[in-house]
Amino acid sequence: MTPRRNVLSLLGPGILVAATGVGAGDLATGALTGEKLGVAVLWAVVVGASLKFLLNEGLARWQLATGETLLEGVANHLGRFAIGLFLAYLLVWTFLVALALMSACGVVLHAVIPLSSRAQAPPLENLFNLLPLAEHAARDKVLYGALSSAAAVALVRVGGYRLFEKLMSVCIAVMFVVVLATAAALRPAWSEVLQGLFLPTIPQLAGEGLQWTVALMGGIGGTVTMLCYGYWIREENRRGADDLGTCRVDLAVGYLMTACFGVGMVIIGSRIDVEGSGSTLIVQLASRLEATLGPVARWSFLAGAWGAVFSSLLGVWQSVPYLFADVCSLLARRDPAAPRLPVDTTSRAYRGYLYALAMLPAVGLIFIEFRTVQKTYALLGAAFMPIAAVALLALNSQGRLIGERWKNSWWVNALLAAAVLLFLTATALEVWL
Repeated sequence: MTPRRNVLSLLGPGILVAATGVGAGDLATGALTGEKLGVAVLWAVVVGASLKFLLNEGLARWQLATGETLLEGVANHLGRFAIGLFLAYLLVWTFLVALALMSACGVVLHAVIPLSSRAQAPPLENLFNLLPLAEHAARDKVLYGALSSAAAVALVRVGGYRLFEKLMSVCIAVMFVVVLATAAALRPAWSEVLQGLFLPTIPQLAGEGLQWTVALMGGIGGTVTMLCYGYWIREENRRGADDLGTCRVDLAVGYLMTACFGVGMVIIGSRIDVEGSGSTLIVQLASRLEATLGPVARWSFLAGAWGAVFSSLLGVWQSVPYLFADVCSLLARRDPAAPRLPVDTTSRAYRGYLYALAMLPAVGLIFIEFRTVQKTYALLGAAFMPIAAVALLALNSQGRLIGERWKNSWWVNALLAAAVLLFLTATALEVWL
């Protein structure tokens, strides 16, 4: 294979992991933790991002060494029943994450361009009056959420992987610059920031210090979408174990950016009073930044917030149908030994799931409260992490399956076991917080 010299091709899949994994919920978790605990827990962001790097590296190592996706490995070695359970989980998770992302896009865009509040827009008002919603902001959320979903479908279908990769790179660049610039403009005590990064402590907060610290570790970065990394590296034609080094580099860059976002949001939360949850919190935070740093800070932060939520939505729309199509292929095959073709983005399974993902959850924008959706989605996402860690422990620890050269070392197994405990704890805390 001739190596590609394009930097975007080298780092692209890792950037996609970062852009898809950081959304409104992640930014809100960082800001709320910073408001409650300050910068003393910045080390938790680094630990959380490092553990997710470990999981994604294991996924890539399995696929490159065996030629199988992780889902295929689970089906072949842990049983098709496990794949059936994953399909049921995926259907519920997809509905909730799609609803949460459309709602987040709608809220942020309403803060930027509040259509319903404009007096001279009777056609729009007539359209909004058809919706069973009393508040103008709620009507805008529905309209903007649906438009964001339609735009994502068009970009995925028309532009393909290459356009998707470029757009996500632009979004993450905006996110990266805005969050870090805002954190720096708030002038934190840099000695305290360095101490929070390198001297682990957990402030006591009426017994909630540990809860928020663990929630921060598990709440920064993606969950189910980590599985999509395997399909993205196939798009880049990485198919052999010799490409593992490249994957480690781009994953390291992706999770370094994820950690930077988390650190930036904790710093921002420690300097600005915040309340609320999800995208609503981000809009309130932008208004308070305006009072502190001026209108440029507000608009810049809203631009970064929109980059975060729309890149997550676009990433999910492009990647999650891969999972559904792969699961359908695994459940439909009769001979486990028969060779399988890579997932085809023109297949009925991929396209059908993309359209269902984009349309069906839109109804929930009208009838389901966002806070309930966000809580349930966060709980399901957190529950996936220990399951993924257990699967990697079971598959990558066996030399007969992955090859002696590529199997987990004892310290990787120890870290994966620690990840299981951490993410189980984080799942439990999602119920309590």
